[in-house]
Amino acid sequence: MLTSRRLLPAGLAACLALVALPVLGEEAPSPDDPKFAAAYEQDGRYFTADDIPTFNVAEDGTVDWRTFSGFRRYHAECHVCHGPDGEGSTYAPALKNSAVKMDYYDFYGVVAEGRQKVNASENSVMPSFGTNPNVMCYLDDIYVYLKARGLGVVERGRPAKKEAKSDAIQADEDACMG
Repeated sequence: MLTSRRLLPAGLAACLALVALPVLGEEAPSPDDPKFAAAYEQDGRYFTADDIPTFNVAEDGTVDWRTFSGFRRYHAECHVCHGPDGEGSTYAPALKNSAVKMDYYDFYGVVAEGRQKVNASENSVMPSFGTNPNVMCYLDDIYVYLKARGLGVVERGRPAKKEAKSDAIQADEDACMG
């Protein structure tokens, strides 16, 4: 039986093969790495030892409130360009990878200020969300959700179980949203 199959040009096939290879000497990041792992909790918020917001997922799959809120806020504001669950799209990159690879402050800056990359090989524009309270009031939530997704700690889809929202998180949300 003959089947029809498209052949890729040799150069394109070689490029695709290189993209599929893992980077030598680069290990997948671990959620237990101190730059990702929760070192302490304060009023329902989790932080690394360097005071960077992070996620907390219990053994039974219960996520902290900010990770759950981040799922909701990401899908309300970011997924249109960046795809569902931080997976990326043909239009914009996978933010679940950005949250793991980028420094927290760089991530925050790109979202707040926007970024434009225009050169011979790419033309990408990330608009500024610095004046959008629906993003900025929940940016830490979005960040921790994407970091948990990027490390494979939270699966695709709405987390089934969540911690309750603390009074401190509610008060901060009320103050930020006005």
